[in-house]
Amino acid sequence: MSIDNVLYRAQAEATGGREGRAVASESGLDLKLTRPKGLGGKGEKGTNPEELFAAGYAACFIGSMQFVASRDKIAIPANASVNGTVGIGLIPNGFGIEVELKISLPGMEREAALDLISRAHVVCPYSNATRNNIDVTLTLV
Repeated sequence: MSIDNVLYRAQAEATGGREGRAVASESGLDLKLTRPKGLGGKGEKGTNPEELFAAGYAACFIGSMQFVASRDKIAIPANASVNGTVGIGLIPNGFGIEVELKISLPGMEREAALDLISRAHVVCPYSNATRNNIDVTLTLV
């Protein structure tokens, strides 16, 4: 699937792999990368690609719910939140990831919330990038 009109391009540079740095000069982002204990790290302070993916997908999914709610004239709770979890493990040809998004829409009727989540999953860029490629579980909490 190609994009007809790119609206924004983000740029970041990583050096040193899982024990290096990630920098995005436009925003001033400068993160220390560390290997998590589960992948043989020492438990040092820092972040990792899985945490960054979880944060990005969670934020993007909230934005997608807000987009759908605005487009379709649906009230969305101001305190809506998404907790993203990314798991990494071995697959036959290397490593793979899986994602769970725990979505909180306090005060919203369950069926309306599930419908909003389903419609947001259709428009979310992260959902479109991962669809039919990795396991993504959407859970209304």
